[in-house]
Amino acid sequence: MTVTDTAAPAKKERWTAQWKELYSEVITTGLCTGCSGCVVTCPHDVIGYEHEEGKYLPFHLEEELGLDNCVHGEKGCTTCTRACPRFGAWEPSADMHLFGRVREPDEMAGIWRQLYLTRASDEMVHKMGQDGGLVSAMLIWLREHDYIDAALVSGVEPDDAWKAKPAVVTNKDEILATAGSRYTYCANPLALRDAKEAGHERLALVGMGCQTSSPPTMWDRKAGKVSKPFQFNIGLLCSKTFDDAIFPELFEAKYGLKKQDMVKMNIKGVFQIWMKDGSYHEIDLKECHGWTRKGCTHCPDFAAEHADVSTGGIGEDNDWTLTVVRTELGEAVIERMIADGSIIAKPAQSDETAMRLLRLLSIVSRRRWPQDADPNPAVGVPPPKKKAAAPAPAG
Repeated sequence: MTVTDTAAPAKKERWTAQWKELYSEVITTGLCTGCSGCVVTCPHDVIGYEHEEGKYLPFHLEEELGLDNCVHGEKGCTTCTRACPRFGAWEPSADMHLFGRVREPDEMAGIWRQLYLTRASDEMVHKMGQDGGLVSAMLIWLREHDYIDAALVSGVEPDDAWKAKPAVVTNKDEILATAGSRYTYCANPLALRDAKEAGHERLALVGMGCQTSSPPTMWDRKAGKVSKPFQFNIGLLCSKTFDDAIFPELFEAKYGLKKQDMVKMNIKGVFQIWMKDGSYHEIDLKECHGWTRKGCTHCPDFAAEHADVSTGGIGEDNDWTLTVVRTELGEAVIERMIADGSIIAKPAQSDETAMRLLRLLSIVSRRRWPQDADPNPAVGVPPPKKKAAAPAPAG
């Protein structure tokens, strides 16, 4: 006789966390990256955000219960914590939604299906884009093949080509006009409201890991309809971003490099800057650390682990983009782009530097995660190697 266990499965614990918990667990502890996920999902429009240097943090707009509590939260609204990619066990939430499992301890760069080095076939796209121009090529392809209506990206202010602002792009010209990296912060999800007002229902999001983890976290935690427009998620490999003050206080003050004369920048072990006069300059990254944006200091996600496709220029060659294909949708798009000649691809394993840096920089970022926060992002992270002691002086 077989005895069958007929006990009902345990019910999932009811989600009750609201702004009060978000404020105390994420915002005041330094875990907040300023991704703006809580801002764009708030159904009552009571979370503000200042897209300015030294700020990039959400704050509560209503005065009734002060900065650290919410009237709507006290009545049961929990949307902001459901959307936050740093609240509670956010990493396994996004993992389970996207991949049906959590990452293994040795998967420092997250879960992936394919690794490529890619570059845009179109020479103009390749030239105007960053490294291999993959992100620009992919957005153009997604739009032309009716996957999306628009994309949320980092644009620039009309009077300052290096002052980033959230933007909505809908065609090839707009996509190319916003191409390239600036290494200062831009909360791209803030452009969601503009996209909705324009009637765009299918969106691609381009952003760092802190931003691209938000949609799958929302989906897993059932944060409401606000996540529905996100159809494709492109993550940017990112060790950190810098405050805008780095332009006048370091680049110009020490090296005489005025930002209005810059045409392109990149990071390849050093900060690379190309100027309008054709000159090229390298600045030691150690000199830049003092301008690291505060919201980046605890971020554990270098590899944008919850995007459909994660990309970055960490290989030996500026002409190619390391491309981490993570989801079935991402794989389908990349394979179609390779097949129709929109991009050129080769195995990422052919670039040992890229493979080494992907793991190394992922580990370095995960070591930032505080020990008193949710333990999942630090699972499997090896401890730093101890420096060899200096030999004792003779005599």
